Amino acid sequence: MSLNLLFAARSERWSTYERPLRSALEKAGFGDATLAMDLPPKDVDYIIYAPNSRLQDFTPYTRAKAVLNLWAGVEAITGNETLTIPLARMVDPGLTKGMVEWVTGHVMRYHLGMDTDILRSDAKWAPRTPPLAQERQVVILGLGALGAEVARTLVGLGFNVTGWARSPKDVTGVTCLHGEAGLAEALALAEIAVLLLPDTAATENTLNAKTLAQMPKGAFIINPGRGPLIDDAALQAALDSGQIAHATLDVFRVEPLPADDPYWSHPKVTVTPHIAADTRASTASEVIVENIRRGEAGEPFINLVDRALGY
Repeated sequence: MSLNLLFAARSERWSTYERPLRSALEKAGFGDATLAMDLPPKDVDYIIYAPNSRLQDFTPYTRAKAVLNLWAGVEAITGNETLTIPLARMVDPGLTKGMVEWVTGHVMRYHLGMDTDILRSDAKWAPRTPPLAQERQVVILGLGALGAEVARTLVGLGFNVTGWARSPKDVTGVTCLHGEAGLAEALALAEIAVLLLPDTAATENTLNAKTLAQMPKGAFIINPGRGPLIDDAALQAALDSGQIAHATLDVFRVEPLPADDPYWSHPKVTVTPHIAADTRASTASEVIVENIRRGEAGEPFINLVDRALGY
């Protein structure tokens, strides 16, 4: 009996994913699988899922073996009480590479003072010698797949990298801290802080008035993780006081960022439109199909979500 795979995402994503998914299925020996956006719930074996799809009640899918998320973020689905089968989040090699490149670019921008060095005709000609990477402390908040890979890349460029996570982690070349005391220790070093934590009740407002004050005066913040990681009012106050020199924000509590949001006009904020990293259909399809292969072979799924932790 061939597999029935439900693609439960918005219709505009179907044209992007159909061909890469079919190609990955063919390579894995599932060329006869039925892949569609509309299947009888009782016949579905796997649900390829985006949390913003219409499917929110998983109760009718009595045969389904797993929900395979197309997004790295799962905060919009982990609390769904109708979802009782395994849920796998997306850890996409293409997304990871995109995130590494985006973060590295902005770390280098801050490290070298590129914004300052771009001169206009009315600017003062003032040559200076930028510091070396070995003279800069970078802190990564969040050492999951994305954070760990970003940290390793920055270590390779010569930066002093400290990583923090809620639980103990081990990343070669990175000073790894954890827990509340570890967060304070990490932030005290953070000339440049990169936020790559998941969005959970425990991580909301990780950067707040107290923790922002623990950072070195004139520090920089880069947030490609999740909007709720930052207390927005506290960050704006820290920017206004000079405690934080500048922030580059790619994610926000409300997206698109409302036209009247203060971040748009703040001279010490760079806004980017949630572009730091996106799932690549070609590489993500291979991850999805690998989990289908594992499910059919009776092997453990990869990238399983811990419902208690929320990621």
